Amino acid sequence: MMLRSRKKARIPIGSWLPVSALLSFSSSFAAEAVSENAEAPMPDKSGYNLFNPTPRKFMRPLSSDRPDKTDSPYTVDAGHFQVEMDFGNVVVDEHNPGREEVRFTAYEVAPVNLKAGLFNNVDAQFVLSPWRYERLEDRARGTIEEHSGFGDLVPRLKVNLVGNDGGHFALAVMPFVKLPTSEDGLGNNAIEGGLKVPYAFEVPGWDVGLQTEVDFNRDGAGSEHHCEFINSISVGRALFGGLGAYVEFYSNISTESAAPWIGTIDTWLTYKLTDDWRLDAGVYIGVTRAAEDWHSFIGMSKRF
Repeated sequence: MMLRSRKKARIPIGSWLPVSALLSFSSSFAAEAVSENAEAPMPDKSGYNLFNPTPRKFMRPLSSDRPDKTDSPYTVDAGHFQVEMDFGNVVVDEHNPGREEVRFTAYEVAPVNLKAGLFNNVDAQFVLSPWRYERLEDRARGTIEEHSGFGDLVPRLKVNLVGNDGGHFALAVMPFVKLPTSEDGLGNNAIEGGLKVPYAFEVPGWDVGLQTEVDFNRDGAGSEHHCEFINSISVGRALFGGLGAYVEFYSNISTESAAPWIGTIDTWLTYKLTDDWRLDAGVYIGVTRAAEDWHSFIGMSKRF
């Protein structure tokens, strides 16, 4: 079948001008929006170190190893310092196996983790307790035992392996050693250590952190040593303003003979004062008889 040809209508050039202008404006607006929303490529930060600090415009958001037991996989930026500390904390324990008539109480003033960014993916840490007080009351025997003074020193090193400056997953390794510097019988006078592996996933709207840890500690009685396998998961999110809420589950399983399982559920609030300063307060709650009944704290993280 033959089709009749159509005569093309001619549109005056002037009538295209408004459409052309609209298309030009739309293209320009879209390009600008894409440019604004696209993430700027991360600069090479490998050249920064303790003596050549990372410029503030390239620094990561504040990330802290407190107040949860689940440490962060992110390091302090090279050439910068961070103080993470309790203003004070209180521990109460009355329900341990075989200690029904014993009440343990402890207080600490300003226990602190001092951090220094050595390289872009490495920081050094020093955990110490300037003053600790312990009181053990045995109601059955009618005795009270008290100790106070400086606590043990724990040097740590954090090495981020992936995700320090972006990505959906971050992981680090943290070897540490405990040096027996405590006074007045507060510690067990033994060198101990271990390895922590903190990691985190990017979940929109949530903070999700996990940690696996292996400790090599001296037995409660004698000079033998044993391993302890520790796992934890921490979940939280921002609420409003600078306020955030978190919850954590912590588990410690020891290979020491007859050692009971330790489990806690921990919860706390954080409040962001500035990009470099955050407050926190919360409590660790024991869910097994071997765990401390409760451990309350208030503290802060401050970056310099």
